[in-house]
Amino acid sequence: EVRVVESGGGLVQAGGSLRLSCAASGFTFDDYAIGWFRQAPGKERDFVSCISEPDRFTYYEDSVQGRFTISRDNAKNTVYLQMNSLKPEDTAVYYCAANFRGIVSYKSAYDYWGQGTQVTVSS
Repeated sequence: EVRVVESGGGLVQAGGSLRLSCAASGFTFDDYAIGWFRQAPGKERDFVSCISEPDRFTYYEDSVQGRFTISRDNAKNTVYLQMNSLKPEDTAVYYCAANFRGIVSYKSAYDYWGQGTQVTVSS
């Protein structure tokens, strides 16, 4: 059974930090690129970042470049998203997803999805 579980969300003040985790099981983690998406109320689910394997290439959406850092620990089948200098516009449900294709930003490329974790940034 495939499982993708996000954690680490919460309420933080603007300028603060959070680290999200994405733990996966049920598929060969090392073979998959892992991405983060987010969905604010009433909006589409948008790409945030992705990390490939084995080269660990990373890619970020422009608004988070320089503030967010994606990393992975294959020994733990886990990907992290370190979010610094958070802004109210970062408020959203954050989703983790896995794809077999590499660094891609479109949702339809992703095969496995988690249920999401809420991030709320107060001003």
